[in-house]
Amino acid sequence: MDFLTLFAVYVTVVLTCIVLVCKYSGQQQTPFSILFNFVGKVFAPITPRWLQKFSQRTLHRLFHQRNNMFIYLHILIEAAVLAEFTYEVFGFCRDMDTSLISLSVPYILLVIKSLCFYLCIRRDPGTVTKKKIAGQLHIYPYDRRLFHPGVSCETCELVKPARSKHCRVCDRCVQRFDHHCVWVNNCIGAQNTRYFLLYLFSVCAAAGDVAVLTGDMLLHAVLRSGLLRSSYIDEEGQQQSAGPLFVVQHLFLTFPRIVFMLGFLVFVFFLLAGYALFHSYLALVNQTSNEWYKSRGYVCQHCHPTATADHLCSPAPDHSKRNYYSRGILRNLGEIFFPPRPVHKKDN
Repeated sequence: MDFLTLFAVYVTVVLTCIVLVCKYSGQQQTPFSILFNFVGKVFAPITPRWLQKFSQRTLHRLFHQRNNMFIYLHILIEAAVLAEFTYEVFGFCRDMDTSLISLSVPYILLVIKSLCFYLCIRRDPGTVTKKKIAGQLHIYPYDRRLFHPGVSCETCELVKPARSKHCRVCDRCVQRFDHHCVWVNNCIGAQNTRYFLLYLFSVCAAAGDVAVLTGDMLLHAVLRSGLLRSSYIDEEGQQQSAGPLFVVQHLFLTFPRIVFMLGFLVFVFFLLAGYALFHSYLALVNQTSNEWYKSRGYVCQHCHPTATADHLCSPAPDHSKRNYYSRGILRNLGEIFFPPRPVHKKDN
């Protein structure tokens, strides 16, 4: 199996994983969980007990408890990409007379991204507390479809405001809960969704800009070398003109780290761009990821399917309005970037 075939298999596997993640995101039963459970059952009899316990504790620590592992991993990957770009691509681009303004854009985006990243980590997402609960209950009305009045959190033992949810990782209820992001080790809620959106777009912009500069450098390297007009002798001794596949393989052998970085950036860009567009859509219609997932397979937990009409939630939920909390695009965006604060009633 030659180099290009291996690379094609690699690209196919990565793209397949991305599609599966997007398709089954938020669902309990996914191909990943089924495969993981199957592999666990197959290897459980031959795996030492101590190794099983260690793996379970490690996975629990990584995905079910707050930790900074993914923050460090994020910084490490970012540092590796930026170092490679600065060490190799930057010099090539300067030789091609690329302006310093164009080459400074990735570093400016890095500063913006780092600021939003820090705010996502440090900003309180809107924790529901005893002190704030009275005001938080009046921020959003209950839609009586996904959120019902009088329902208390079993863990916090507080009445749950509309659009809130208890995060098992952080062990707290969060106002306008969207999701828990392991990359920032924090919940995304009412008070930091704006920073999360800016973080996503700045990461996409930085990855896209570095990818464009790197691709332009490789293109100029090919054009200057005259590789497109060259030829080679194949395995059968026949002279063949250099085609696109030959050029790609030549670039891999000549600039392996740069080409690998470019491929990684392209995958990251498309994956995060799709994720950013999804969250942009949610912002435009004033919906959270939590609400979107629930609405896909909505079943009212307070209405038994065999109950009579007298035992149904009253008044009946309005299923005709898909986005109950939408108030128009401008107001929806205003709510994201200028989130409403808890209402404090003045004493007479």
